[in-house]
Amino acid sequence: MRQRYAALFFYMLPRPMRWCLILFWAFPVLCVAQTYQALALRSADGTELKAWLINPEGLSIDQRRPVVVALHGCRGLYAAKGSKDGQLNARHDGIAQLLISRGYSVLFLDSFSTRGERGICGQKLSDRKIKQSHRRDDVNGTLAWLATQDWVDANRIALLGWSHGGSAVLASTDANHLGVSARLVQPSIAIAFYPGCKAALSSDYRPTAPLLMLLGDLDDWTPAAPCLELAARVQARALVYQNSYHDFDNPVGQVRFIANVPNGVQPGKGVHAGRNPLTGPKAWQEVIDTLASIWGR
Repeated sequence: MRQRYAALFFYMLPRPMRWCLILFWAFPVLCVAQTYQALALRSADGTELKAWLINPEGLSIDQRRPVVVALHGCRGLYAAKGSKDGQLNARHDGIAQLLISRGYSVLFLDSFSTRGERGICGQKLSDRKIKQSHRRDDVNGTLAWLATQDWVDANRIALLGWSHGGSAVLASTDANHLGVSARLVQPSIAIAFYPGCKAALSSDYRPTAPLLMLLGDLDDWTPAAPCLELAARVQARALVYQNSYHDFDNPVGQVRFIANVPNGVQPGKGVHAGRNPLTGPKAWQEVIDTLASIWGR
């Protein structure tokens, strides 16, 4: 009976409070409100970008700290409906709270809005106006800006991306591109959730930083197999989570079929995506453990 009333209480809560409680169960340090600082950054291609910076509490303005540069997927950076419409979505806000609790600043890049897009998941790869070259330029411009900031520990910068942003992590750490290899500041770690790896395989990808890929074994959007092949080729780490689809680390929602995604293992036939409440928190913990191992904190 007590469990029944607890479940009823949970579903009576507003959605934002529900996902906060889910996160609190896995990571008790979360669910403390923090303030995002709006920034205007310049991509290497000249595009002005919106960006959002969140800092750990208790640090002076000029105290050096590690920085995680976070790259959104094809749905963009923001929630698209409900009370959080136009704000960072649950995944981005959740991972931000987790990272700042470890003393890291987090910088989210919005690669879409100033280029006239909110999301591109429903576009064929060949039809997309925003390419991985744009995402790479955005990272290059951001790293150049970070190099000028006294509060940034330039030896401890990470790239972290999901899906299209995970592919952007690969594109932004490929030494075959002069704009990447010539950067004065380089990430010390690159972490990609379920990226598309076929382009990196065909381009003879050469990573400029240690690479970790977090993959779902059931992913029918960006399948794990090409990424496992890439990991073996470049000696990267690739972890495959069982019973997990694309988007498995999302802290809210459930697995659903998305019919209007034209890309995937079976183009034109839709894909599956959604949360796995067991493997998602494990993957986030892997992110934390990896950063602590690389950075020593």
